[in-house]
Amino acid sequence: MQHTIPVESLGPIGERMANAVEKCVHCGFCLPACPTYNVLGEEMDSPRGRIILMKSVLEGDVDLEEALPYVDRCLGCLGCVTVCPSGVPYGELVTPFRSYAQERRHRSITQRLTRRLALETLPYPQRFRLAAISGQIARPLQGLLPEQLRSMLDLLPDSLPPAQPLPEFFAAQGTRRARVALLSGCAQQALAPQINWATLRVLARNGVDVIIPRGQGCCGALALHAGEMALARSQAAHNLRLFPEDVDAVITNAAGCGSGMKEYPGLFLISRDGSEEEDYWQELAGRFSKKAQDISTFLDGLGIEAPPALPQPLKLAYHDACHLAHAQSVTEAPRRLLRQIPNLTLVPILESDLCCGSAGMYNIEQPETAHQLGQRKAQHIVKAGVQAVATGNIGCMVQIRAHLAELGQSLPVWHTLEVLDRAYRGWE
Repeated sequence: MQHTIPVESLGPIGERMANAVEKCVHCGFCLPACPTYNVLGEEMDSPRGRIILMKSVLEGDVDLEEALPYVDRCLGCLGCVTVCPSGVPYGELVTPFRSYAQERRHRSITQRLTRRLALETLPYPQRFRLAAISGQIARPLQGLLPEQLRSMLDLLPDSLPPAQPLPEFFAAQGTRRARVALLSGCAQQALAPQINWATLRVLARNGVDVIIPRGQGCCGALALHAGEMALARSQAAHNLRLFPEDVDAVITNAAGCGSGMKEYPGLFLISRDGSEEEDYWQELAGRFSKKAQDISTFLDGLGIEAPPALPQPLKLAYHDACHLAHAQSVTEAPRRLLRQIPNLTLVPILESDLCCGSAGMYNIEQPETAHQLGQRKAQHIVKAGVQAVATGNIGCMVQIRAHLAELGQSLPVWHTLEVLDRAYRGWE
């Protein structure tokens, strides 16, 4: 697609955005793969429609505020990238565009408050735990709050599990086969601390030493995908200073975090001023991102000890987290791991790789569309007739569990590593 985007005046991000626009041929293959187009049916709520809008804003032909409602409704799931025959790097357009827009847009006081509250609590486990407890107390007043704040309360569980602090080192069992560093995650530590412990046990069972760097923080993915580039860069730099380089891999068990870490080189390029210091961070980010792996990819490549058979047959649905399937092209590795468990049957679900509507802060900022997508996902799972669900991202787990409950279904929703861990331990 031809354009007149003033690349030079936009710096490094201008070239990346222009490249994405140039590759789009407006073919429409992305439409059926786009969650918002599926539920809203509007051209401007499709990837090619948004590309036209963002291009027009950058060229000065469309007012930013006119385009933002459509761009804001984009989940950033990158389902369009998977099906695009022209190889449009849509993420390299929408992420920097959101940064561009963030510096120029108008938000209401409620929107600013809600956004700031999310960015200042979700990435910090202790703050999140306190906020969750406060939210539970405030639930009787929920009807008096603005819609976005009500949506935040809707996402909170009835109770939080006890904190389960992680060690700084977890040793391999038997012969050591690898040595990795683990990103412990943010909200997941408060919502589901058992996922990290399951990850440690499965890695140890398969001969992997695990380092959990003390003082690590949020990977920056939440801020990055929300257009808060300065915050994302600061959070990324903090972890780049702490994580050791002499490991075989940097492991994450959250799809969104893995996607964010893979984007570190672009994140530092966005803010680059050409100095030697910036060159240093760019190179460090590049080395780090090459070692970043989802836990399922790492274990699949390493090869795992065969788990014992489950005591009873289990029919399990696997949901593809968007930032695993589309952003990292990881779909078969978790399925191969699960299929190695005797007595477990993987049952396909309709639209397995269509976004469930979680997507970072999307549930908070776009609650209606998020609800429609959550219900759609839950209905497909129920129709599949399964006994449980597995996925590789805490946001998906929370969303799917909530919408299954809304349908009156109490199916367990597990992380892939929880299923493996249970199998190894005799399904305790």
